[in-house]
Amino acid sequence: MTTKKMAIIATKGTLDMAYPPFILASTAAALGYEVQVFFTFYGLQLLRKDLSSVMISPLANPAMPMPVPMPVMVQMLPGMESMATMMMKQKLKKHGVASLQELRDLCLEAEVKFIACQMTVDLFEFDKKEFIEQCEYGGAAMFMGFAGDTDICLFV
Repeated sequence: MTTKKMAIIATKGTLDMAYPPFILASTAAALGYEVQVFFTFYGLQLLRKDLSSVMISPLANPAMPMPVPMPVMVQMLPGMESMATMMMKQKLKKHGVASLQELRDLCLEAEVKFIACQMTVDLFEFDKKEFIEQCEYGGAAMFMGFAGDTDICLFV
């Protein structure tokens, strides 16, 4: 029997968009899939050693449930992003959802391969010392070699 494969392209680095690639990758790995996640553009934030700066913004996120209706002008006020992030982290914890750090660690324990887009690293002049040691660096062609042969390929 051949091992099923799953490829995920992670392009966003906000708290709400960080959960899907880690949850999907760790679940697929637990089910026996070979998994690779290609982090590009803002998704590279999820490979930083320190995930504490990953935030969520209520602004331009109309589907985000708020405890009370908030006009856009209020969402733009200083501190709203920090408040929304704190509220979301409390909600996740209250409902027993693993933290980003825990999910990323689960992925690494399950041998999910993390690939940092080398072009994006170069484009934004990132220092590789900012990223976890467990990631590899490669371009789209490298990732396509794997993704073109997968059972499931997701763009999140």
